[in-house]
Amino acid sequence: MQVKIKANSYSWTASIFDTPTGRLIMEALPIKGRACRWGGEIYFSIPVNEPLEPNATDLVSIGALGYWPTGNAFCIFFGPTPVSMGNEIRAASAVNIFGQVEGDLSGLDSVADGEELTIAEA
Repeated sequence: MQVKIKANSYSWTASIFDTPTGRLIMEALPIKGRACRWGGEIYFSIPVNEPLEPNATDLVSIGALGYWPTGNAFCIFFGPTPVSMGNEIRAASAVNIFGQVEGDLSGLDSVADGEELTIAEA
C-alpha cells in the first residue's frame, strides 16, 4: 500500500505496512494536519486511536513513519530529535512503525510549524 505525503510544493511517496496501525491509517485516508516540528521529526494529530503494538520502539530509522499513541499522532522521522544521542533518531517515547518514506527525503526539513500536510492514497 502506498500513500503520497504533500506539504507546500513538496511530495513524498511512502509505503504503508500491513500492520494493525497501517491498516487503520489507510482506512482514515485522506488525512490533513498541521505540522509540529520537533528537531528531525514532523508530527500531527490524526483521527486514529491504536495502542502500542508489541514491536513499538523509540529508536527509529530515517524515513520511518510512526504512530505515537500518546498524542494520536502521525510522525515522520528524518533526522535527530532533541532526545537523540549522536546521530540516532529517537522518538519522545515508543511509536508503532507503520511505514517508510521512499526515495529522497529532501524538503522534509523545509516543512514549518503550522504548515498543512495531506496524506492520500498514491
